[in-house]
Amino acid sequence: MRLTNKKALEKLKRKNRGNTSLSREIDKLIDDLENNSFKNASELLRVRIDADCVHSDGFYFFDMAVHRTMILIEFEDGEATVVWVGSHSQYERTFRNNKSTIEKWLRANDYID
Repeated sequence: MRLTNKKALEKLKRKNRGNTSLSREIDKLIDDLENNSFKNASELLRVRIDADCVHSDGFYFFDMAVHRTMILIEFEDGEATVVWVGSHSQYERTFRNNKSTIEKWLRANDYID
C-alpha cells in the first residue's frame, strides 16, 4: 500500500527525538501500512488492533497506546494518507472525542462531501 504524507509521521519522530519507544511505534505503523494492502477494515484490524474507524469513508485513528499519539489516516484505492497527527490532548481539543466533530472537521477540510 502506498503511504502519502509520511513526512507528518517523520516530523512527529523528530519532535520526539530521544523517545525510542514512540519512534519504534511510528516505524512499525509505517511498515504495517506500506507492506500490506488492506482490502477491508477487518484485515486492517487484524494487523493494527489500535485502529479505530471514525468515519465510514475509511478514516481511522491509530492510538499509539503508551504515548497517546493519535494519527488519523484515510484509506482509499490502495493508498493510505496521513491526514492528522497530534498528541491526545491536541486530539481532544480538535475533535472533542466526538465522531460528529471529527466528521465536521473532515468536511471543513474537504476530505468528505
